[in-house]
Amino acid sequence: MSPGIVIREAHFPGRAPIDAYGNGGFRFADMSHRGSLLCLPSGIHGWEPSDPDALTRDDFRLVFEQAEEIEILLVGMGRELRLLPKPLREMFKAARISTDPMSTGSAVRTYNVLLAEDRAVAAALIAVD
Repeated sequence: MSPGIVIREAHFPGRAPIDAYGNGGFRFADMSHRGSLLCLPSGIHGWEPSDPDALTRDDFRLVFEQAEEIEILLVGMGRELRLLPKPLREMFKAARISTDPMSTGSAVRTYNVLLAEDRAVAAALIAVD
């Protein structure tokens, strides 16, 4: 008997610039993804923060697991800039990761530039419509 459809976590095992964003998703590496993304040294992962308006350490589990490879984390907060909660900022500081929250569009553009410069950059990008 066939197991049917197997749903796996979205993961692209490489680093790639983001070609486009909007309509609730992103395009990169000749693929598209509906929803938010984590762009990390281990690749590009589908990301579903529990509450985009109240991000927590659990939302950034993969980032903290790869902290030794990340110097800068760009956080695309959606259409509007919002600050990360103070406890979360302190956790990133303790992990020696500089965080820079901004709109998702700004985060995508900055990520692409820093990636092209081969910097130790990661991005957490909340999808926008």
